[in-house]
Amino acid sequence: MTSPRIAYVINSVEGGGAALPVPAVTRVMRDAGAEVRVFALTRRDGRALPPMQAAGLDPLVRDGGLSDHWQALAWLDREVRAWGATHLWTSLSRATILGLLLGPRRSLPVICWQHAAFLKPWNRRLMRLLQSRAALWVGDSASVSALTLDRLGVGPDRLMTWPIFAADPAQLQAAPWQPGQTLQLGSLGRLHPVKGYDRLIDALAVLHRQGFTPPCPVRLTLAGEGEERPRLEALATQGGVADIVLTGYVDQPQQFLTGLHLYLQPSKSEGFCIAAHEAMVAGLPVLASAVGEIPFTIQEGVTGYTIKPQDTVALADRLRQMLLQPDRLHAMGSASRAHVLDRFSQARFHAAGSAIMQRITGTGA
Repeated sequence: MTSPRIAYVINSVEGGGAALPVPAVTRVMRDAGAEVRVFALTRRDGRALPPMQAAGLDPLVRDGGLSDHWQALAWLDREVRAWGATHLWTSLSRATILGLLLGPRRSLPVICWQHAAFLKPWNRRLMRLLQSRAALWVGDSASVSALTLDRLGVGPDRLMTWPIFAADPAQLQAAPWQPGQTLQLGSLGRLHPVKGYDRLIDALAVLHRQGFTPPCPVRLTLAGEGEERPRLEALATQGGVADIVLTGYVDQPQQFLTGLHLYLQPSKSEGFCIAAHEAMVAGLPVLASAVGEIPFTIQEGVTGYTIKPQDTVALADRLRQMLLQPDRLHAMGSASRAHVLDRFSQARFHAAGSAIMQRITGTGA
């Protein structure tokens, strides 16, 4: 039997949740006997390129933009045929729509991996219209699989789940807070409205207006870059939130996490949310919005807490409670680490991916 040649089509090689796990995902594909190459429709910041290159994926990146869809389709058609692809594996909306247009035309099975909790209305309509052209749909979490059934009308017989995250037991654990130390709060993510950092700053401003005084100094660090930076800086100034640091993009996220005592994820919307899960592996308790996969992972009061998205008052109240007991945070973080190392183990990640490979190559029992 000829080895499958999987063209892994992704929107871009921007550093982010869908692109950075590609080496781990493709490792499972290769272990199953497939050849894999990444085809990116545009470059953007290119931060996901080095790990892909280090994994030997030889990514091919189109020199194009974000809205030249017909040119992107023609490029993808030309390149995947030249490479001799036998399957298209698509990730994110633009890649998925183009893959669903191209695959049947070239008699290539299309496997569509879904990550997003939110789809733009036009993308949602197109994907629902084209969904029957896919051989298989894959949700990157139980929550996204449920959304795929509902919003795209995909039948359960053509849907499987492969969580995008494999917890690394070698990841270093954050040190416990010690009396006299500054309590370090932080979050990893783009400075984008969907991340809800404006509500987080508003919650801290609420505590400031109420005259709340924590038992130790507190610092908030947001590690990421994006369009919201000027607005977030202005909100912090207006709200009297003095000790906040916007570091910009960090290329060593695990090192950043080990310097924290509490991780915050106040997002309005998420899919799997790798950053929150990485924080738990680093031994941090997590206070987050109950969106995407997060409420299915966090054990309330044991590994962290969830609040309704965009509920500034609830966020401020829970922050107050957690800041009053900094000595309890490390025990919650240790429980977080143990829970996620079990639920998202390397073995489970590999088993889920292997089952999908058996399905798409016809080698299953």
